[in-house]
Amino acid sequence: MAASIPKISWEQVSPAPVVLVFGKESFLADRALQRLRALLLLEDPELEVHDVDAGQYSDGALELIASPSLFDEPRLVRVANGVKATDAFIADVLRYLAQPVDGTTLVIRHDGSTVRGKKMLDAIRQTPGAIEVVCQPLKRGDMVPFARTELRLLEREATPGAIAALVDAFASDVAELANAIRQVALDTEGEVTEQVVRTYYAGRVETTAFAVVDAVVAGDVARALVTLRQAIATGADPVPIVAAFAMRYRQLAKVSGAGGSDSQAARQLGMQDWQVGNARRDLRSFTDASLCDAIEAIATADAAVKGAERSPGHSVERLVRQLAARTA
Repeated sequence: MAASIPKISWEQVSPAPVVLVFGKESFLADRALQRLRALLLLEDPELEVHDVDAGQYSDGALELIASPSLFDEPRLVRVANGVKATDAFIADVLRYLAQPVDGTTLVIRHDGSTVRGKKMLDAIRQTPGAIEVVCQPLKRGDMVPFARTELRLLEREATPGAIAALVDAFASDVAELANAIRQVALDTEGEVTEQVVRTYYAGRVETTAFAVVDAVVAGDVARALVTLRQAIATGADPVPIVAAFAMRYRQLAKVSGAGGSDSQAARQLGMQDWQVGNARRDLRSFTDASLCDAIEAIATADAAVKGAERSPGHSVERLVRQLAARTA
């Protein structure tokens, strides 16, 4: 039996005789198809593009579409709805895989929601030269690398805080996150910072984790609780809220032990000058003991919102009250 074909992400897609675009995340699948078409057009502007619906396919159509034309132009055959492929389509694909047509790129989209076409999928995955583009929904932990990639493709630099703010505000929808990144990248200049994101998307970010953290560090428990409850009510996940606390308080701990000017400490810690300045200002409200207690409380809350307790919302509200009370 032949070895399994490579599995790649959408931004790694490149021309191949047969491409399987597999997974439920339609946004990433569309990205893969757009990239593949663009690469093929760069190779030959005379590319012919044909679209096929596998769920309404009739016998013999693939052979007619994929066959070389009189002038031998390259062809891209995009097949949608592979999850509802007709028996005729499956049979024709199995025959086609035995001898793919030179100059033709066959792309089959299958969302994996059913096992329909399993024999076809297995055959594609054993076809020499074929590739599989994995388009599964992104998990929370995948969103930050995705955001970094989006910014890199747009040739923009961004601070970790900016990326975290974007992910926190738009992580419920990868397409929305990508659009938000593109918009802020096109409409601003210089490095994208957390402040840029929070200013640009004030209406969206104001009820997110960062606003809750700001209120707690400022000792404003009432504002922190109102903001937190608004965030939870609009669907915010307690896990990234606690993660935002962890990020801010780790930053405070790092700065508390750093000497020198803001710029010297920033270079030493891998931070921006303004971040060090803000952290030093915030540290005036803490003692070493209260900062240590706060970090321990965050660790406890992190375990609670990840399953140690039944009510994540209650756990993060308790954390807010604890941290606000421990601010000197």
